[in-house]
Amino acid sequence: MRTARHLTLSVALILALSLLARGSACGHAFPDHAEPRVGATLTVSPGLVRIWFDGDLEPLFSTLTVRDASGRTVDMKDSRVDLSDATLLEVSLPRLMPGVYRVLWSVVARDGHRTSGDYTFTVK
Repeated sequence: MRTARHLTLSVALILALSLLARGSACGHAFPDHAEPRVGATLTVSPGLVRIWFDGDLEPLFSTLTVRDASGRTVDMKDSRVDLSDATLLEVSLPRLMPGVYRVLWSVVARDGHRTSGDYTFTVK
């Protein structure tokens, strides 16, 4: 009787741990921090927009775009995952005129899950 109870508890514990491990392996990549920062007001036009994520990204399926207030894309269309840091997504910018800019990102984590989002910054 005691052995059957221990076996049942062991099986339950193994099942719970495997479900817990499976859940943590299926995470998505979310932004950790960005330059320019979310909501920042800058006095100088930035040369890049850079977003660091909390997990590695799939370069072929990860994009970053910057648009002006009218919705026109203003970046250099060279969005890329950094070769030496798979958590960093960046895009080059020309000199920006004063205004509000919207950063749009869409990434696929190495686990295959897609996430996307946006934020704004202002150039004075």
